[in-house]
Amino acid sequence: MNIGRPVPRASSGSQEAYAPELLYATFNQDYGCFAIGTQSGFRIFNSDPYKEKMRREFKDGGIGIVAMLYRSNYLAFVGGGRNPRFPPNRVMLWDDASSNIVAELEFRSDVLNVQLQRERIVVVLRNKCIICSLEAKPRHLHAFETADNDRGALAISGGSQSSILAFPGRQKGHIQIVDLQSCVGLSAAPDQQTAAAGSAVHRARSHSRGSISADSGVTASATASGAGVYPANINIIAAHATAISALAVSADGTMIASASEKGTLIRIFDTANGRLLHELRRGVDRADIYSIAFSPDSTRLCVSSDKGTVHIFNLEAKQSMGLQQQQQQQQASAVSAGKSGNRHSNLKFMKDLLPKYFSSEWSFAHFRVANEVRCICGFGSERNSVIVLCADGTAQKYSFDSYRGNCVRDWYRKFI
Repeated sequence: MNIGRPVPRASSGSQEAYAPELLYATFNQDYGCFAIGTQSGFRIFNSDPYKEKMRREFKDGGIGIVAMLYRSNYLAFVGGGRNPRFPPNRVMLWDDASSNIVAELEFRSDVLNVQLQRERIVVVLRNKCIICSLEAKPRHLHAFETADNDRGALAISGGSQSSILAFPGRQKGHIQIVDLQSCVGLSAAPDQQTAAAGSAVHRARSHSRGSISADSGVTASATASGAGVYPANINIIAAHATAISALAVSADGTMIASASEKGTLIRIFDTANGRLLHELRRGVDRADIYSIAFSPDSTRLCVSSDKGTVHIFNLEAKQSMGLQQQQQQQQASAVSAGKSGNRHSNLKFMKDLLPKYFSSEWSFAHFRVANEVRCICGFGSERNSVIVLCADGTAQKYSFDSYRGNCVRDWYRKFI
């Protein structure tokens, strides 16, 4: 996401702490790598162990958005910075093996987010989410209307066996969920799914550069790409009362986590039926949520905000608990923290008489990053570890105790 210098405000940290050349930072689908966009190019790093894998410097401009396709040589770019390398309304598909642009998509308005997923490119505009095929000559497959989405909220499951896409609904606070594998024209046979990313890379390399004008008009886009727009089944979840600010989908596609612009609560829903599974409290004061991430096994969740803190929540205790145990826990007076579980108010047993605040689940572990700057987070290769990318140009690794919630910083690296 865009973690560059924010508009000055009391909770944004010291403005001097921000790396002026950094425009964007993002993890790949499994958090094993991360990419940054700068005023003069982009760089790719291995997350843990930390190592710079490659960098490209351009003489004629910066990269404002970078999207990775797992660990392949394919990336998607949008220009940004003082002198954008590409127009802000175009998505460029880059083949790093040949150091060339192999495909591009043009829109009527600025692109706010891009994600790559096997054979698809998903693009977010202010009021639309557009899906195109990932190939040398992209085909426009879907266009969904959304409420104002100036934060570019979007999430796709990163697992090889699921393709759940989530983005804001047409109404404020609603979420739209689409199973891409069930969409007509997007489904692939099991053997094709396994090698989908590789086949997309091969096709793009085997053809000359192509482009489409995938503007906000569905008919115009379909005509330009020479393909129809396919129907899709959409599930709607009324998640929050205010606008959606951040989304995350578990790797297996079974859960979605969301935060609103208020930033005090994180809600987790079942993607199949929309049932609320968890309501997690980040804090009491309003905050901007910069990132939400599930652990690879979907048993934990980490959240970063403009408060300079990263909160870690446990999800497995409640899921593994039987109905009888849940009823017994609700009847008993709550303790401040359960074994390997989230913290609760001591007055939770009076939740029917007290405000909702007292029935909330709080993080079992949290830590504050240096300089209290904007940051995004993802889980490391070790189970009890989190990698944090900060707007001051640093990557940091923290380890946490599953039972006491203590956090320790393992290393601190400057990547720009």
